[in-house]
Amino acid sequence: MIFLVPIAYCLVPVLRFFMQRQERFGLAERVIRIGFWANIVLMVMKLLAGHYGRSEAVFADGVESACDFVAIFSTLVALRIGRKPFDAKHPYGHGRAESISAIVVAFLIIATGAGIMVNSVSVIVTGTQRTPQAIAVVAAFLTIVIKEWLYRNSIGAGRTLESPALLAVAKDHRKDALTSIATLIGVSGAYLGYSVMDPLAAGVTSFFILHIGYGTFRNAAHELMDAVPPPEFLNAVTALAEGVQGVEHVHEIRARRSGQFVIIDLKLDMDPEMTVKRSHTIATEVKKLIFEKFPNVGDVMIHINPHEEEHEDLIRL
Repeated sequence: MIFLVPIAYCLVPVLRFFMQRQERFGLAERVIRIGFWANIVLMVMKLLAGHYGRSEAVFADGVESACDFVAIFSTLVALRIGRKPFDAKHPYGHGRAESISAIVVAFLIIATGAGIMVNSVSVIVTGTQRTPQAIAVVAAFLTIVIKEWLYRNSIGAGRTLESPALLAVAKDHRKDALTSIATLIGVSGAYLGYSVMDPLAAGVTSFFILHIGYGTFRNAAHELMDAVPPPEFLNAVTALAEGVQGVEHVHEIRARRSGQFVIIDLKLDMDPEMTVKRSHTIATEVKKLIFEKFPNVGDVMIHINPHEEEHEDLIRL
């Protein structure tokens, strides 16, 4: 039975990795589900309050929440796809589904902002604005409170998991909170007799929406283009690798995001007289340490170079 001990010891890092993976996706899905159901409630509340409370701004806010409903649904689908392990057709996993979802969310935000802007200009030009009722004011205030709470909940989890989909949804919640502040000002002013403030608030809100939509699109596109992670992260990985006995130098490090995970390419300089078996053991130790210290790393691919010897790095990119 004693021969089972080293086998169990080797399995511990593997089991820990899969447990961390499940915890990450479980947290992300819980946050998304909370936002999903909250948006349904807010959407119905604002559409009814805007229609029966005769407020263009609150009704437009409700239409915008309907777009959020579609956006969060697409994010839930992306998270389910992204949690699938790698397979023969997707050897790097399915994490990019989250960035694609963020792109979809961005386009929905931009389309919503453009639609609200066009509608508000039309109402002001034609002079068809109406005096809203108190129910519209209450709906705008409740939206601010709920959406700000959803933002803080989502941004905390998104930063912890470094999830582009969660960060995109968090920005969408903050956009809703900002939208509802402008909506509250406009609908309150219109309620007090300045009716033009209602569609004017909807128009001003559209600029916030367009700005956040552009930022969300830019970040997601940045990741889909394999942009480099923060230099602090690369420096920390480099220092960790160079601290392993047998690694003379990190010749090169590259990394790219795949959803919540980072995939790293490492070129390590080692003694040219070292055996293949020994260099493989050292490379495995480096990879194990990186996994232990950085739970957001999904894979590490290591290439061995002979230390202080001329060699050519072949690349076609």
